[in-house]
Amino acid sequence: MTFHIERAHADQVDALCAIERAAVELFRGHRAWRAYRDVSVPPEVLREAIARGLVWVALIGSGEPVGFIWLDAEQGGEAIGVAEMDVLPSHGQRGIGAALLEHACGWARMAGYHRVDLGTLADVPWNAPFYAKHGFVVLDKNRPEFDFYRERDRENGFPDDLRVFMSRPLAPPDPTDWTIWPAPAKVNLFLRITGRRPDGYHDLQTVFRLLDWGDEIRLRPRRDGEVHRLTDVPGVPAETDLVVRAARLLQPHAAAGSGVDIEVEKRIPMGGGLGGGSSDAATVLVALNRLWDAGLHEDALAELGRQLGADVPVFVRGRSAWAEGVGEKLTPLALPERWYVVLDPREHVPTAALFQASELTRNARPATISSFASGETVENAFAPVVRARHPRVAAALDWLDGFGRARLSGSGACVFLETDSLERAEAIAERCPARFTAHVARGEDLSPLLVALARHRGVDGAAG
Repeated sequence: MTFHIERAHADQVDALCAIERAAVELFRGHRAWRAYRDVSVPPEVLREAIARGLVWVALIGSGEPVGFIWLDAEQGGEAIGVAEMDVLPSHGQRGIGAALLEHACGWARMAGYHRVDLGTLADVPWNAPFYAKHGFVVLDKNRPEFDFYRERDRENGFPDDLRVFMSRPLAPPDPTDWTIWPAPAKVNLFLRITGRRPDGYHDLQTVFRLLDWGDEIRLRPRRDGEVHRLTDVPGVPAETDLVVRAARLLQPHAAAGSGVDIEVEKRIPMGGGLGGGSSDAATVLVALNRLWDAGLHEDALAELGRQLGADVPVFVRGRSAWAEGVGEKLTPLALPERWYVVLDPREHVPTAALFQASELTRNARPATISSFASGETVENAFAPVVRARHPRVAAALDWLDGFGRARLSGSGACVFLETDSLERAEAIAERCPARFTAHVARGEDLSPLLVALARHRGVDGAAG
């Protein structure tokens, strides 16, 4: 029997939950059976993990999922956890679990994690003994970082004497290996146009809120000075792609012969007002500055980013911020913890046409940070224009308005709703009509890119 491993897709959630339930049957008669029986994988949480690229699935020739592994990055810092790994009992003993585990550990190594942690059972052959064969060692369960998991075990009736926590150290990538870097999305919590500049650009005011969800950039240094984008991006020739332009803009600051292969996994909708292209470019600048040992400070990188686009500097600096000018004058903001339901209406909104629209308000009274903080300033200048010209976006706004105050991000087409809790955001996203695509993301004051940079430097990312 042959199988292959690939990133899981949202339409596989039901199949993966069924695999988990089938695997649980192996524990009938075991002391942990009741806990396993009564606690199942939450489909909505699995769906969000898939959206973040943290789930891989093993498929047999017919395309049927027969196993999966799910990594959990919630603990932050230098370690990533195995949240779940299951294989259909009918396909056990065929190397599927081992292949899934090695695949996930390989990704974690390229993403700069120093180790992979997990909790499992000591007395079951396909648990602790299996992981021990793959380089995992038992840790002291009394360590403070395991307190939360042990308390959850107690609540679920899980036998503490059989619980073990294990960890596998990961070697850092070699200088010529692939490395993996996040390119987070953003939303604009408001957007106001206060005037037009002599150069034709518009003066803006906005608040950029970075999200914990976005694209993935993979980079492999070269020594021949060549810059190659290995991923086809529909409608974007390699020579005009911001990731290629960013790499070439940095090259004069690096050693002679510095080059790179670039792969891009797009999750942020193109033209959605979520900053995908700008974030991708910023990630290339920040990551290659390290990989090429170019040694540029943040201000210099931000200036290079400004040459690529007005939104690039906020992603380079990696902090949610109040922005003015054309978006390049940034004041970092500490914002309250919030979650966002982001809807993609699947309609293209051309930014240039919006700026040229006669009905666009271009001379709004300047807002203040205090007026934003009080909730007085929430509007997006482009929203009335987009509503009038793009019916699918208008429909998405109308649907999301049923749950609160829906807003347009940037110049569209994506819309979003801010919520106080993950549970409410997931409940709303679950009800999303099929004609739209919904994502749930957490707002981040510190960019996942800067957290990843700290990991790759060998510093605890949680320290910032």
